[in-house]
Amino acid sequence: MQNSNTSHQTETSKPIDYLVIGHLTADLTPAGVRMGGTVTFSGLTAHKLGLHVGIISSYAEDMDISAINSLWIKNIKSEHTTTFKNISDGINRTQYLYHVANRLTQSDLPGFTSPPKIVHLGPVANEIDPEIMLAYPESLKCMTPQGWFRHRDDQDRVKLAPWENAERYLEMADAAVISVEDVQKDEDYIAKLAACIPVFVVTENYRGARVYWHNDARFISAPGVKYVDDTGAGDIFAAAFFYRYYFTKDPWEAGRFAVQLASWSVQRAYLESIPTHGEIETAKMELIG
Repeated sequence: MQNSNTSHQTETSKPIDYLVIGHLTADLTPAGVRMGGTVTFSGLTAHKLGLHVGIISSYAEDMDISAINSLWIKNIKSEHTTTFKNISDGINRTQYLYHVANRLTQSDLPGFTSPPKIVHLGPVANEIDPEIMLAYPESLKCMTPQGWFRHRDDQDRVKLAPWENAERYLEMADAAVISVEDVQKDEDYIAKLAACIPVFVVTENYRGARVYWHNDARFISAPGVKYVDDTGAGDIFAAAFFYRYYFTKDPWEAGRFAVQLASWSVQRAYLESIPTHGEIETAKMELIG
């Protein structure tokens, strides 16, 4: 198929506050195909937080994107949509990757009249050229590198491996969020990565998250909740963290805010997990209190 560039919206009438780049995904579930991916969960969370959100992605034309119609979208058309199957019990996850859409590079970036306030590279299947970060020197440059750790074997099962040139790419960014599972709980590797970037966060599932800043690390514990589904929880955490860090410049406060919203999100399934206005206001009030 001949690939070409298309935008869901041909232009945006106001500057982008939060630009998230990566593949939206088709997630195979017992209930059917559902849309997912970092761009979806982080994008909708940032939108709920009151930001004007833009997405740069690649997916097939037959993908139903109605759930994100409120966001500005540029699609690099692809024959396939990146397709996953996730099996999780809230602690461990087995993942399969069946299709990968087109790789995203600097040539796919649109011209904006003013730079986005926040740029978030959110790969899910090693589909983004990290050099994209260099295109936005004036933005808060953020990453969720999980997709750069992922590879698939000959049975389409996702396997984790060290991120090649991780130190160089992290040095391009201001903040990054990974999960402890992304690096197979390798504490030496975590310390090495944390030393490369001003703010580094490691989420630890239902336990909470660690925030590294200025050669210091603090653990933020998560509240106990009734688990339903953790799909997208890490992406919700990341968007909440980057948002709060942008406005406060305080990573400890951003970590507390993000832990709260991500924890509450696992009580609901899929896109219903996006934080509500009530939860956002409650999390802000708890920070004040």
